[in-house]
Amino acid sequence: MNQLNHFFQNLHSILGGHPWFVFFLIGTGLFFTIYLKFPQIRYFGHAIKIVKGKFDKKEDKGDTSHFQALTTALSGTVGTGNIAGVAFAIFMGGPAALFWMLVTAFVGMCTKFVEVTLSHKYRDFDEKGMVAGGPMYYMKKRLNINLKNGKVINTGKWLGIFFAAATILSSFGSGSMPQINSITDSVLATFGIQRIITGAVMAVLLAVVIIGGIKRIAKVTERLVPSMALIYLIGAFAVIISNYQNIIPSFGAIFSNIFSGQAAVGGFLGASFAFMFNQGVNRGLFSNEAGQGSAPIAHAAARTQEPVSEGLVAILEPFIDTIVICTITGLVLLSSGVWNEKLDNQFQNTDMIVMADTYNGDVEADQKAIFNHLTNGDLLPVFNGELEVIDGEIQNQLTIIHARSIAEDIKVLYEENPYTGTVNVTNGNADIGESDVVFKGKSLLHSAPLTAKAFTRSFFGEWGKYIVSIGLLLFAFSTAISWSYYGDRSVTFLFGSKYVVYYRILYVVGFFFAGFTDTTIIWNLSLLTVVFMAIPNLLGLLLLRKDVKGTIRDYWVNFKSENPDVKIPEKL
Repeated sequence: MNQLNHFFQNLHSILGGHPWFVFFLIGTGLFFTIYLKFPQIRYFGHAIKIVKGKFDKKEDKGDTSHFQALTTALSGTVGTGNIAGVAFAIFMGGPAALFWMLVTAFVGMCTKFVEVTLSHKYRDFDEKGMVAGGPMYYMKKRLNINLKNGKVINTGKWLGIFFAAATILSSFGSGSMPQINSITDSVLATFGIQRIITGAVMAVLLAVVIIGGIKRIAKVTERLVPSMALIYLIGAFAVIISNYQNIIPSFGAIFSNIFSGQAAVGGFLGASFAFMFNQGVNRGLFSNEAGQGSAPIAHAAARTQEPVSEGLVAILEPFIDTIVICTITGLVLLSSGVWNEKLDNQFQNTDMIVMADTYNGDVEADQKAIFNHLTNGDLLPVFNGELEVIDGEIQNQLTIIHARSIAEDIKVLYEENPYTGTVNVTNGNADIGESDVVFKGKSLLHSAPLTAKAFTRSFFGEWGKYIVSIGLLLFAFSTAISWSYYGDRSVTFLFGSKYVVYYRILYVVGFFFAGFTDTTIIWNLSLLTVVFMAIPNLLGLLLLRKDVKGTIRDYWVNFKSENPDVKIPEKL
């Protein structure tokens, strides 16, 4: 598992974790923001009117309403990225990482407008009469190379095939595996229910929903998304109000280090600007998926003949998902003060490094040395050999790093009792495998457990963690539902609709087994699958920039002719 985790991390450092991808993602959104003259601002009010159904027509074709398409797409994005992803970004890069998540969302509003418009414009209908749309269809139809001699090179077809294959992979890496893993972790921590039991129950519920296809999915999500958002926001504002004196300092922490990086504070060991920027942008993409090309698959099913109208609806997604919900989550984490506190927890093996020497978290030189080690800079010596443990206490003079912090008050337990014996360590990794030997102590938390702890810092007290567990369950489950649809539309593109049933079975089985798989490995896999989808999609959007601009211009001309009394936000 450790070797697999390291492989995912190394591959991600070359792809999504490398500065070139970050600038490619942000740069594409920034280009379209300027090229289309800030549509995420100018068209925002009009988008709200479309969602309300003000301009709907009875003759429009599609499988879902504008609102259902929006909630289906939102259910695919409002998930672990909002609860666990924000916590992970702040854990890795500090408070200022949230600022770069918001920047990603702002330019992502424009990116999503463009990708949804194109995907809806070039959608198809499968042999069962259901809508089949998404970036793979505009790639297939519009990205072929036409030679002067009349021959056509089917580059778009192969690019669409790559994207569809990446979407199927990502439906597991983004939509299924990290979602159920976060659910089972949270339910275990809050209610003490074993992961395998939670995974089995949720897998059955997932199968019941997705077997009905997009129409059943849309009916579930249009009720589920508003309900889960309300529950989560009540708990979040309870924390923020209870810690009102920390609201202004929290905003200060977000904006004070956006160009300099975050200094070490508390258990947090610090973050360079490049590292913080990378974490914010990547988690922003994981949260709202702008540029990834997933949400256009859901929006393609909307009932409308005007692709731009559905593109306008999509502008609201990153705003709701990241600018609103992620900001609120960030304020919860910062105002409660848990983000840099060392708290009691059980150590995950893949998050733990046994160092050969001792280090002091209060010494600046030690802080910098460990930070450089964790970010693959100047590597420090790690321990190899046997840990001598007597009555739960490690006898060797060394330091254990867990969750990017220097662990304290470490206890080694066997079947919940103090352990006496030895633990083999190879290259800093404890060889405990599937044994009942566990390490417990104080260290930083991250992902869903960190958010759950923050929610207890309100007048709800310990009841706050139940809000996170319920909210996470609903958020993550709805994400898994939507991603099953993204995957089955990709299967339809590649193999035909008759093979969708086999995909759904595999999806549910993978969903179940991911419920008791290591969290860190799943998060690292999900980051890779995001990149595999985003790269071909972003390239396609840039190549079809003139197509998009012309489609938008035609939309406003038609809209003005049909609604002469309505003031439009576009000069014709």
